[in-house]
Amino acid sequence: MDTDIFISNLSTTSLSSVELNAVTNHANNVSSNIVMPLTGSCVGSGDDPYEDFYRTAQYATGMVIYPILCIIGLTGNVLALMVLSHRNMATSTNVYLSGLAVSDTIKLLNDLLYFIMLVISIDNEKAGTKMLVSVYPFAHFIFNMSVCVTAWLTVSVAVERYISVCYPTQAKQLCTIQRARIVCVLVFIFMNILTLPSAFTYKPVFVYDEEHNVSCHDIGLTELGANKAFMVPYQWVQSSSRAIIPLIVLIYLNVRIINELRKERVKGKALSSRNKITLMLIIIIVIFVVCITPDAIMSTFFGFGYVTETSLVKGIREITDSLLAFNSAINFLLYCIMNKLFRITFLVVLCGREPARIANGSKRSFRYEQSTRRRSSNKLKMLYKRSSTTSL
Repeated sequence: MDTDIFISNLSTTSLSSVELNAVTNHANNVSSNIVMPLTGSCVGSGDDPYEDFYRTAQYATGMVIYPILCIIGLTGNVLALMVLSHRNMATSTNVYLSGLAVSDTIKLLNDLLYFIMLVISIDNEKAGTKMLVSVYPFAHFIFNMSVCVTAWLTVSVAVERYISVCYPTQAKQLCTIQRARIVCVLVFIFMNILTLPSAFTYKPVFVYDEEHNVSCHDIGLTELGANKAFMVPYQWVQSSSRAIIPLIVLIYLNVRIINELRKERVKGKALSSRNKITLMLIIIIVIFVVCITPDAIMSTFFGFGYVTETSLVKGIREITDSLLAFNSAINFLLYCIMNKLFRITFLVVLCGREPARIANGSKRSFRYEQSTRRRSSNKLKMLYKRSSTTSL
């Protein structure tokens, strides 16, 4: 959830004339630390025709969709990490998928925090709003960082799959576990550096609204955030890195990979286990492209967030951000549905039975250790052997 919407629920307090003078004097004393709020007012104008649309979208996403996606996604990502980190699942592709699970978990935790703060705001608007504007600068950074990491790890998966399908002879040398780990670490480091200015763009402020004679907690721009000479080009760079460039690369690579798979089908070849995995990864990439495209459009044209935008824009951003949350929550279900080896290993991890690994040339196969339930064990052994021509 892009937490720019945090500031939409402002806590207001009416002031008497005595309090007004006190606030005015205090404001004069600390004027160097107070900036104008991005909203410009502690009270909404009331003439926005899309206010109801925004409020409905905010409630539907923040109070309904996010908690559901967070519960499913956080549980699924933790289980995915447990399965993908199993020694029998040690492949370069799984290293990237593990990195994706980590970045998706960070994203969903950020969304869960948004839900919690909305709940607090319902019970105690003043306390909830104060928490929202206090956490916002950090949450804004976490959102941008996690989405950027997810985007480029998805690109990494696509690049590896492209090499595997289009250049199979070079794949064994290029697509190694060690190289995948290095790429994941570099992606996390570079994306943190790229999005770091987001953490220093906004700050919480306490302002007085002269027009309505109220004070409120709000969010304001820092000196860095108000520097248009830096922020305008920076927003373009970040938007391009977060969505536009990954989209172009992913679409190109997916087209190339799909064409190669179609050539094999035209030749009458059945899908190999490796190509079935490739098909699963293509679906993951397509879902990412579908979910990130609306955010790419909004980030390109409204790159500074939507604090100062109309309720229509805010409502649309609620929807586009929920698509990003969906993308972060769905991968585990795709692994379970589309990959038999993942399901088998998941059962192993879940049941606590440790499979023995058997080398068979360059291929992998697994068998279960003897147990009292021999029949069930034999069925699982057969599944492992059928799936052993390749790993996820």
